[in-house]
Amino acid sequence: MKILKLLSRKNLSIFIISIFIFSNNLNAEEEPADIWNIEKKAEESSSNLIIDDDHSLKNNNETEKKEFNSEINIIDTNKLEDNKINIVGLYDPEENGLDINMWFNSDGNEIKLILNKLKKKNLSKDAKDILDIVLLTNSYFPKKNITEEDFINFKSDYLIDNNDKNLIKQYLIKNEKNIYNSKLIKFYINSYLENADLENACNIFDEINYLIDDYINKFKIYCLINKDKREEAQIIFDLNKEAGFKDEFYENNFNFLMEYIEKTDGKISEKNILNFHLSHRTNPDFVYLPSENTPKFIWKYLSSSNLLENIDNIDLEDGKKISLIEKATNEKNYDEKELFELYKRFQFNINQLLNVKESYKLLQNYEGRALLYQRLILTKDTNELLDLSYKLKESFIKDNIENAFNKELKKILASVNQDEVPSNYSSFYFSNLKTQTLKEKNIKINNKIIHQSKLLKYFENNYEIEKAEDEINKLLKLIKKIKDYEVTNKDLILLESLVSDGVKISKKYKNMFKLGQSNIPTDIQLLINNEEIGMVLLRLVEIIGEDDLENLDADTLYFMTSILNELNIDTIRNKILLEVLPLKIL
Repeated sequence: MKILKLLSRKNLSIFIISIFIFSNNLNAEEEPADIWNIEKKAEESSSNLIIDDDHSLKNNNETEKKEFNSEINIIDTNKLEDNKINIVGLYDPEENGLDINMWFNSDGNEIKLILNKLKKKNLSKDAKDILDIVLLTNSYFPKKNITEEDFINFKSDYLIDNNDKNLIKQYLIKNEKNIYNSKLIKFYINSYLENADLENACNIFDEINYLIDDYINKFKIYCLINKDKREEAQIIFDLNKEAGFKDEFYENNFNFLMEYIEKTDGKISEKNILNFHLSHRTNPDFVYLPSENTPKFIWKYLSSSNLLENIDNIDLEDGKKISLIEKATNEKNYDEKELFELYKRFQFNINQLLNVKESYKLLQNYEGRALLYQRLILTKDTNELLDLSYKLKESFIKDNIENAFNKELKKILASVNQDEVPSNYSSFYFSNLKTQTLKEKNIKINNKIIHQSKLLKYFENNYEIEKAEDEINKLLKLIKKIKDYEVTNKDLILLESLVSDGVKISKKYKNMFKLGQSNIPTDIQLLINNEEIGMVLLRLVEIIGEDDLENLDADTLYFMTSILNELNIDTIRNKILLEVLPLKIL
């Protein structure tokens, strides 16, 4: 049975007993907790339980068994196949005009193929917005060539790749009973702890109860100790020990935090972020010097906890250490400002500074970068400044640490007047400056063009259908009087969307245009015919890919909206229309 792959009978016993204990605690939360009384009740309950050779639980008294099961509402291990998770997601299908059966007819092999393709692409925001809806909408699982665990893992991987912790938290809370949540929970708590934010890492356990995974259990026990809930921490720890839990390092730190021993053995564990954090917290003399092989999560933790070596103390003769700091800066563990302060500490003679373009080639790479930077901040000439900036950036790129010179480069280039940039440096200048353009734009209504007319307000839900019918016929009457007016694909997109929603156009204007001319790709039409809504939307995400919607050609936009019209997915369609049809001005 699938759940038993994740939950051994031992762990199931822990799960049952722990929930039973916490249920009693919750019922008596107005009274002070009596740990001795709790243990006594646990002993009394366990006296009626027999642990078979296969570690399953039985009760001597059938009546008590029924009451026990009824009180904690456990899942009968003999009926796990009848209690499988059916729906996992975050959004209700109706929110976006979708269906709970959107994956029902789809082949899992095809789903895996396209999702793996999408993983390799740097999707645009528009594509991600649709993918977000597709993967996080509540739906039944596909039945063919894919397991429930694999399908749920695609959802988890998507959330992890996006690294939106608020969204992850909502998902975990809404799908608390999902037995496949361990990877997502670990990412969530580890991500906060790597950034030295234990409070937010621990707060998730106030919202969810997940006792299937040893690592998550250890993290939860530690969080309870940190919140001074030692009695609860001890109960969970004891239950895990009874189930065979063994971890000498963790137990040593647990005993110290519980004040059973005066000090730990002082060992530093790099096995995971929790172990490393415990190594740091329980050792007052903690010292750790990272190396080139140090895991990224430790670098991040050291940086967030202000445990990295101070730049002012770095020996300039230690080339390996300086190269390591450059790599750490590339990974955003040291701030760029710190690296360039380190470069300023190097001592160069006047000849090296004057002949910098040749001198830097004779030095070690990190020394050459320091020389280029020192000369760069001294120059006032635009051409020389751009040339030195270019050479310095190329040096970083050559050593695969180009991200160590982004913010500082942008700051330097921002001091250059755009009009003074020579043509041979224009590409370098603009690609690295990357000035932010205003995203917010005003929509300009133009009633002489169908797709820019005030009919757009209908798609913002400002118009009723009756009013839209009145407005469209008035507009077409006006357009008909305009000589040489040619109906474009964007016009057809708007008109077909209105007709799809039930808006009726007067017969006397229908000769002005011909609807239904979009060419929907054959493979997508077959998916539509087979009611594979999820797969259709994944294909649209694939088509948009790395492009913004507004950069797609009109033919592509036309068949995309035709697909959404045919499927009655109006919410997504309306977002697309309002993105690509209006004339926008700053």
